[in-house]
Amino acid sequence: MNRVFILIGGITLMGILTGCGQEPAEQKKPPTEPPAVSIPPAQSPAPRAHPVTQETRDTYQFYCAQCHGTAGHGNGINAPHLTVPPRDHTKADYLETRTDEHLFIAIQQGGLAVGRAPCMPSWQHTLDENTIHSLVSYIRELCQCQAL
Repeated sequence: MNRVFILIGGITLMGILTGCGQEPAEQKKPPTEPPAVSIPPAQSPAPRAHPVTQETRDTYQFYCAQCHGTAGHGNGINAPHLTVPPRDHTKADYLETRTDEHLFIAIQQGGLAVGRAPCMPSWQHTLDENTIHSLVSYIRELCQCQAL
C-alpha cells in the first residue's frame, strides 16, 4: 500500500516539476505508465532433510523439556535452579541468527562448545546424529524460523 502512495506521489511531483518553466506553446507529453512492480510470492520453507516425527517430540519432552519447558519457552522444571536461564526455543529473534549446524553442535557437544552456558549438557553419548538433526528441525518448528 505504501508503495502505491510513494509511486503516486513521485508521479505527481514529477508532473509538477516538469510542468514548471515550460512555454505555453509546447505540448506536454502524457505521463508514461510506471513499470509494474513485481512482488515475489512468499516462499514456503523447503522440506527439511530431517523431519520432525512423534519420536522427535517425545525425545524433546524426555531430554529437553526439563530445562526448556514442554512448549519450549525456557520454563522447564529445572529452569529456576540454573544460573543461566535456558534458551526459549519459541523466540525467533535469537534462533534466526543461528545456523542449524550451530544448534546441532550445541545439542551434541553442549553449551560451552558454542560459547554458551555450561549448564547445557552434551548429548552426543545419549542421542544419535539423526535424532539431534531432527531435534534441530523441531526447534525450528517451535520458533517458526529458518536458519541464518
